[in-house]
Amino acid sequence: MRDPFRLDGRVAFISGAAGHLGQAMTRALLNAGAHVILNGRNGERLAAVKATLADEGLARTSIAAFDMSDTVAVKAFFAGTRQLDVLINNAITVSMGTIDGSTADDFAKAYDSGVRAAFEAMRAAYPRLQTSKGASIINIASMYGTVSPDPAIYGDSGLNSPPAYGPAKAALIQLTRHMACHWGAENIRVNAIAPGPFPRDEFQKAQPAFVQRLAAKAPLKRIGQANEIGGAVTFLASDAASYVTGAVLPVDGGWTAW
Repeated sequence: MRDPFRLDGRVAFISGAAGHLGQAMTRALLNAGAHVILNGRNGERLAAVKATLADEGLARTSIAAFDMSDTVAVKAFFAGTRQLDVLINNAITVSMGTIDGSTADDFAKAYDSGVRAAFEAMRAAYPRLQTSKGASIINIASMYGTVSPDPAIYGDSGLNSPPAYGPAKAALIQLTRHMACHWGAENIRVNAIAPGPFPRDEFQKAQPAFVQRLAAKAPLKRIGQANEIGGAVTFLASDAASYVTGAVLPVDGGWTAW
């Protein structure tokens, strides 16, 4: 019998592919057998990621360098795509800051890149997903789409999760449910993943005390390692999740279980 977690012969598109979690999700999809289209704004950075993956024996990638907030570019790309089975909306642009320093533009930027752009990508990809035998959309939300950042962890560090970030992720979660209900009859599954604390390696080295506070907050008493996002992505992208839609899967070490 075919392994339901395998993605052989399927094509996946992931925005923000050169990022910390973007690269980890890409590796998981490649290891499951998919061809992965790497999206981001920086073509040189994507090329470097592609080369690194090829050195690891993961060569089934192609590059699509454009800004997901550019609706014209998004529509043109998906209109020219022959096959698409998995769409992962991972990109968002946010400005760091505290409550006092946040502006209306910060909220507009977060919503535009994290919610509207995801909607336009889903709508542009829709004709291709209709022809897939295992269409899956995965929106990357956040634990902060369901709970607030704990002020005790951030203190006066200046490392605060910006006020616009959580609301944008909450909106993405609701959009996920909306699209799942409207496209379910066409067998297009739409789910979200809500990652918890996954600080980059360089951040861990620069801010060890802050990382320790993050780890202490999670019931598992540690931060997440980037590769630990891969199982959730592979599951939701695959036939193993064929009866899963409209779900929000926490990958947060139990953070939101308190």
